[in-house]
Amino acid sequence: MAKAQKKTYICQSCGSVFPRWMGKCESCHEWNTIVEETAEAGPPKALNAGGASSKSGRVLEFSDLKTENKTYPRVKTGTDEFDRVTGGGLVPGSVTLIGGDPGIGKSTLLLQMVCALAKDGKRCVYISGEEAEDQIRMRANRLGVDKVPVALASATSVRDIVTTLEKAETKPDCVVIDSIQTMYVDTVDSAPGTVTQVRTSTQELVRVAKRLGIAMLIVGHVTKEGTIAGPRVLEHIVDTVLYFEGERSHQFRILRTVKNRFGPTDEIGVFEMVGIGLEEVKNPSALFLSQRSQDVAGSCVFAGLEGSRPVLVEIQALVAETPFSTPRRAVVGWDSARLSMILAVLEARCGIHFSGYDVYLNVAGGLRIQEPAADMAVAAALISAITNDPVAADTVIFGEIGLTGEIRTVPQMDLRAKEASKLGFKACFSAPHPKKSQKQSELNTKIFNHIQELAQLFPKPARRRHEESEV
Repeated sequence: MAKAQKKTYICQSCGSVFPRWMGKCESCHEWNTIVEETAEAGPPKALNAGGASSKSGRVLEFSDLKTENKTYPRVKTGTDEFDRVTGGGLVPGSVTLIGGDPGIGKSTLLLQMVCALAKDGKRCVYISGEEAEDQIRMRANRLGVDKVPVALASATSVRDIVTTLEKAETKPDCVVIDSIQTMYVDTVDSAPGTVTQVRTSTQELVRVAKRLGIAMLIVGHVTKEGTIAGPRVLEHIVDTVLYFEGERSHQFRILRTVKNRFGPTDEIGVFEMVGIGLEEVKNPSALFLSQRSQDVAGSCVFAGLEGSRPVLVEIQALVAETPFSTPRRAVVGWDSARLSMILAVLEARCGIHFSGYDVYLNVAGGLRIQEPAADMAVAAALISAITNDPVAADTVIFGEIGLTGEIRTVPQMDLRAKEASKLGFKACFSAPHPKKSQKQSELNTKIFNHIQELAQLFPKPARRRHEESEV
């Protein structure tokens, strides 16, 4: 007897399930994202008197933590930045999900990587559901890798892909699926790209990758909020999640780890988009600071840390009088809520008022900073902008600011100072060093314990002088 069909309504943005259709999702508050999907619904299996199913399952075999398991060596991709992000290369049997905005360069990055693997003697398969084989060859010709022996296919059926991989005479070492939103499973009565199809397709691909020991790379599109469409349920299924970030009008691209079962989760890889594809950036700090202007008010250099890599970037701030009752606050590359906190601390603890000014903050180079160690650099840029007094060009700044105005210690301070010294910086404004770390730095280090000490390095803001003259 055929199973009955049960209709459900699933939000394509957050994955919430509803019994009926609604125009607005009650979970994520998005409009027109709820789609009807059909799933098979059958009667529950009969249970015996003990409450267990009449059909007994397989008895599991347990082992202890001392059991020696077979280990697989990592596969070097030939792209050092990609290997850094993944923790040393691809792990056989692992599934990596790569998300990013359309046109950011995901397909270009993966095609270059599988071609580098194929040159090293690995058997690589590139399966695209978005492009025809001739289109992939055109990109390979532009990248100069059209002579590399990579197996191409254009398919969207997961059943066909799984059958091809299982019956292949030579097991592939690496498989690329581009993209998961175009794949479908014929046993699911839903359109490709829906939550059910994306989740089911990923589960089938993960199962075959684990069984055959294939390193699989899956491309996933992102929503307008910047998360992988599907929704984030895919991040729990796969082993590694990478995000490819960057502005399409900017040449820099950042490959960032969000989840990694086989390595660190805070590393980044830096690439530059050029005419022949993506090139690795070995020293991102020098590249981010290459176009920096000297002795300009509102500009300072922040010594950040991305994983184990120190990165120096320029923080730019612009403070301008506003004709409106509500000043504008615009932030690019940093947390807007964090900027509001720094402005409140400067007003409450230092008496520097920004209420009559528009404030614009930018992290030059397209990098997005997430660590609170940038608080002190942001505060210095804001004070410099409102006083029109530039920060010394050979100075780097880092430190976290609390609500009471105290400046707190940040991790890896010696590593940040060492990177700044390599790039020719002479001075450093930093938070107090921890007692365990008292290494002598080559920089002329000035330690600040409170934000007022930093504000005293600049003259009084023009607005305060104007108000005092009126009094």
